[in-house]
Amino acid sequence: MEDNTLNPKELLNEFVEEEEGFRHLNNPADGIKPITKKYLGVPTHGVGSGSKYYFTDGDAKVELIVVNEEIMRVRLAPHGVFLEDFSYAVPKLKPKNIPVQFTEDDKEFRVSTAKVNCHIRKADFFISFSDQNNVVTSSDAKAMHWEENTQFGGYYVFSTKECHPDENFFGLGDKPTELNLRGKRLVNWNTDAYSFAWNQDPLYRSIPFYISVNEGIAHGIFFDNTFKAHFDFGGEDKTKTSFWADGGEMQYYYIHGPHMMDVVKSYHLLTGTHPMPPLWALGYHQCRWSYYPEAKFRAVAKGFREHKIPCDAIYLDIDYMDGYRCFTWNRRYFPDPKKMIADAAEMGFKTVVIVDPGIRVDDNYPVFKEGKEKKYFCRRSDDYYMEGHVWPGRCQFPDFTNPEVREWWGSLFDELIEYGVAGVWNDMNEPAVFGSGTFPADVRHDYDGYRGSHRKAHNVYGMQMVRATYEGMRKILKNKRPFTITRAGYSGLQRYASVWTGDNVASWEHLRLGNIQCQRLSMSGIPFCGTDIGGFSGEPDGELFTRWIQLGSFSPFMRAHSAGDTKEREPWSFGEPFTAINRNFIELRYRLLPYMYSAFWEHHRYGFPILRPVVMQEQDVLKNHFRQDEFTYGDKILVCPVLEPGQKSRKVYLPKGKWYNFWTNEVITGGEEVEVPTPLETIPIFVKAGSVIPEYPVMQYVGEKPIEEVKLNVYYSDYEANSFFFEDHGESFAYEQDIYSEKKFVVNGEESSLTLNQSMEGLYTPRYDGYHFRVIGLPFTPTSITIDGKDITDFSISDEKVLEFKYTKTFHTLQISK
Repeated sequence: MEDNTLNPKELLNEFVEEEEGFRHLNNPADGIKPITKKYLGVPTHGVGSGSKYYFTDGDAKVELIVVNEEIMRVRLAPHGVFLEDFSYAVPKLKPKNIPVQFTEDDKEFRVSTAKVNCHIRKADFFISFSDQNNVVTSSDAKAMHWEENTQFGGYYVFSTKECHPDENFFGLGDKPTELNLRGKRLVNWNTDAYSFAWNQDPLYRSIPFYISVNEGIAHGIFFDNTFKAHFDFGGEDKTKTSFWADGGEMQYYYIHGPHMMDVVKSYHLLTGTHPMPPLWALGYHQCRWSYYPEAKFRAVAKGFREHKIPCDAIYLDIDYMDGYRCFTWNRRYFPDPKKMIADAAEMGFKTVVIVDPGIRVDDNYPVFKEGKEKKYFCRRSDDYYMEGHVWPGRCQFPDFTNPEVREWWGSLFDELIEYGVAGVWNDMNEPAVFGSGTFPADVRHDYDGYRGSHRKAHNVYGMQMVRATYEGMRKILKNKRPFTITRAGYSGLQRYASVWTGDNVASWEHLRLGNIQCQRLSMSGIPFCGTDIGGFSGEPDGELFTRWIQLGSFSPFMRAHSAGDTKEREPWSFGEPFTAINRNFIELRYRLLPYMYSAFWEHHRYGFPILRPVVMQEQDVLKNHFRQDEFTYGDKILVCPVLEPGQKSRKVYLPKGKWYNFWTNEVITGGEEVEVPTPLETIPIFVKAGSVIPEYPVMQYVGEKPIEEVKLNVYYSDYEANSFFFEDHGESFAYEQDIYSEKKFVVNGEESSLTLNQSMEGLYTPRYDGYHFRVIGLPFTPTSITIDGKDITDFSISDEKVLEFKYTKTFHTLQISK
């Protein structure tokens, strides 16, 4: 084993840290002793079989687990003793029983599947990975190493990889910076970041998963370590990429592509996908800090219906509570909340309420009294309760890493749900504390029996809070889907909640930033994401708000939200022409709900991201690694928001293939940039040729009226193309018992004919029995239309050369001929 003794100044120059413990450890003024950095030495032994292999230099030990053909986990034990295997991100690691080859020669140990090879070099314990063609995709630039943490115990753990000249990096959650992370140094430490700025880091979430693309081949690294973690993507040294943590184990998963989509899908195999949300949750949501008293809440609801602007949910911020005490009502502001919520439901509105983790120290407050009696609140190392000031004043905080506490917390929603509350918004759960920022490092946590300090539990605290909320609501609601949203979280939070990007600012810069953040979240495994439309702080003008509504219409989660010291921020607040444009785009979202819901099903069942940056479409085109405005919702609809004031046109890059301008039906060949007009009432939207886009009639809220027919927009293609259309009850878990309908459409066009085939899976039967077909882009005038052998004679062709007809029975094959 190699020992390199560094003085503190040298160490500081190599790794410039922000965390308090590191600053203390490396401060020469403290008079501390030099720190010893230890590297893996020469591997002397390698053993294993099946999915598990071990390698040692005589003291340190490395474990390699083959999870499947594309995923391998690497784990380091500095002195040969591993921590117990537990992860909140990967609840159950189940290696597949697949053929694995273990070989050894003079130069290396080698573990191989049909798709990936792991090489452990004997000269220096460098670890690398290669594909089935022996192309090296990831390789160590230094052996894994560690330092003893003399302040807290344990180790700082490090991994350093080679960084190639044209290698680029993506992911890591919603970092407020360029989509491509090359050259960045970033930190994972959940932080309340009010009115955050461009390049401010860290923010609210810690997602230690990134994707590398080099020479057209993608792989992912998931560094499953909940301590404060650091990432350097060629920032300090252009030839090296590093990730390290201030404690815990060096444990990472190598995830092979070769496509970015493959990497994300495999990441979801480890961490899970988002359950299907209630369909209403994909509608438009309205929020403010705060809508109170009751008269204001009712006025906002009335305003949506009077302006005929669709909306499904209205939120109540902290002012609905009695003294900001969770699970209480301020009876002065809301004298009869049950009736208010019921009246809103009659108008088609769901009510979503906020909860925070800080519980007011008050023996007359039943939640505090019970938590205190059962010892559910976090304690410090000297056994005093951890206390801090947040909205209610002096508070104590539940230890959500204790399963008994999670079950208790989940049970507290019983009365809110009885009153009719449909969703819960989890806030301030970084956890945020006034003055100190967050909990002290010595706070103790149960960590599901794997006990640790707050250094270990900080980044998962918010995730475990919303887990408790989700699981409690699911138990109370029985077969009805909960809707939850969280501000803080860690990898795997998508199993429990949607997210928003936090307290942003009403500025064009933040509009641009929100576009990037949602794309990054989606490719980082968190699909149900959105921004505070219009900006939380500050004052947007009508143009900025409208452009934000247009972008938000194509965010998986669509919510306008603003601070209480700002002007009114409803879609009609800026007058005309903004009200009409905002209405049109919100209506467009409701028309496209079946397409958006289907994209969510593709995520849930197959692990696809919902938003897909252009680089995910064409990762082999190096220029696309730096495009960050355009994205697709699912894989059929490409959107390019307008991100500058007064912009009359903008350039849009279309991936290879044929695309239809959504507004004009003009066909454009992709693979290059096109100039697109951008008057205030539109943004560039394109549909991929061969797509079948299902469309619902416009409603003021989901379920307002029964659907009598579904419009199918069929975009002609001269090559075969597939589309999905998913439907179910929209609010139950019956889809888990195959009570759903997954329709697959196959479009195939020729010079003088078009064929559309439909196949179906699942046991759900929709109540409607009719389709309204719109066939767009036919290069010929049809003379015959046949559906399942029956000739259709009642059809028309509009001035836009769109063929339209209706059919009132389930079809399997549609043929249109010249």
